[in-house]
Amino acid sequence: MTQANHTVEKIGGTSMSRLGELIDTLIVGDRGNDLYGRVFVVSAFGGITDLLLEHKKTGEPGVYALFANASSDQAWSDALTRVHEAMVSAHEAVLTDPADRDFAENFVRERVEGARNCLIDLQRLCSYGQFRLSQQMGIIRELLSGLGEAHSAFVAHLALRRAGVNARFVDLSGWRDEAEHSLDSRIESAFSGVDLTSELPIVTGYAQCAEGLMNEFDRGYSEVTFSRIAALTGAREAIIHKEFHLSSADPKLVGAENVRKLGHTNYDVADQLSNLGMEAIHPSAAKTLRQSGVALRVANAFDPGDPGTLIDSCEADEPAAEIVCGIDVFALELYEPDMVGVKGYDAAILEALTRHDVWIVSKTSNANTITHYCDGSLKALRRVERDLQAKFPNAEIRIQSAAIASVVGRDLTGLKVLSRGLAALTEAGLDVIGAHQTSRRVDVQFAVAREARDTAIKALHDAVISPPQNERRLSAVQAA
Repeated sequence: MTQANHTVEKIGGTSMSRLGELIDTLIVGDRGNDLYGRVFVVSAFGGITDLLLEHKKTGEPGVYALFANASSDQAWSDALTRVHEAMVSAHEAVLTDPADRDFAENFVRERVEGARNCLIDLQRLCSYGQFRLSQQMGIIRELLSGLGEAHSAFVAHLALRRAGVNARFVDLSGWRDEAEHSLDSRIESAFSGVDLTSELPIVTGYAQCAEGLMNEFDRGYSEVTFSRIAALTGAREAIIHKEFHLSSADPKLVGAENVRKLGHTNYDVADQLSNLGMEAIHPSAAKTLRQSGVALRVANAFDPGDPGTLIDSCEADEPAAEIVCGIDVFALELYEPDMVGVKGYDAAILEALTRHDVWIVSKTSNANTITHYCDGSLKALRRVERDLQAKFPNAEIRIQSAAIASVVGRDLTGLKVLSRGLAALTEAGLDVIGAHQTSRRVDVQFAVAREARDTAIKALHDAVISPPQNERRLSAVQAA
């Protein structure tokens, strides 16, 4: 690959569904000679991955889930047909030239029917006792995931070429590739011969590799691919284009007139946000960028004139609360009078939570009680409860729905966020279940009743993020 002072930029699925707008503004616009020196990594068009796998929020089964639990071939096959139709609808909303539409239709037909034949053959093979379908489900999930990103990248490159851009389709999905690649070798092979000074690569967010991205990162794979491309190609900057600015709180909760764009923060804050389910970037992707010395910028895809928020490894110039956010959790409390001075309780709880794939958001403990605030299903928590009750029959175990509202900043030293937050929540009429502050002073967490989460976020934002403080900080960032 011809090296350049380039950026690697990620476009999510919701934004991809407005690709026509992005081409006119973000990608082409009036950039002139600045058109190249960029790499775009794209997600599938909005809703396509939900149809291929399962709905991310509701859990409604897609092709993968229907195939995994198939009582007949018809259900998953019909779902795959719906994927085909949705893909066609998506690219017809973007492509206006008949020839481009034909190219896209042929591309979808080849990929979808190829996947259908693969699944039929696999079902037939697994009808023999020596083969187990369960052993192949991870590969099937990878196969289906790659369809969405390959389609969106191919369509984007067609649309850009029609707009006069020398776009290049870079397919990392491994379609019909018999070679075995690691993620790094897959990327390096695909980018060999790419000239960033005269070509605009449009890259699939899914990359087929020996490590199996879905197995470890599931639907966070596109950001992992994006960050690895940025690291391997020595990007000047990595940029994620979202549908909003990274702000001090959700404008719907605290009022659009009260929120402030962050402007500048660091990877420490990004990690705290990921822990609270508000991902600026997948934590594994952030780790790759941080270790490679590549700064991340989170920008609003539909406000291309705004620089967005820069995330790097720099410390704050002065203490400041930067963002307030929250997450619904379950509080898993284990009380055991005989715990004092006895080792093993904490390790057993962690092992059970890990085994049942429950994410730990926060934790508190005292002499005889350990409480974990967890992000997971109640069903999974009940399994954890049964395991722990069997191991500690004398323990009292309680599961309670709750929420955590958190104040986050690069440096909260001297701001008295804990005391000010408690006072604000009390004034708002809320009972605080628990509060937690670490010695690093990057976040303060308040556990409240689940129905009080939004009220708590607003109260904390009003109390610790004042407009004058943020105005000063943003002015300093912009001046820099």
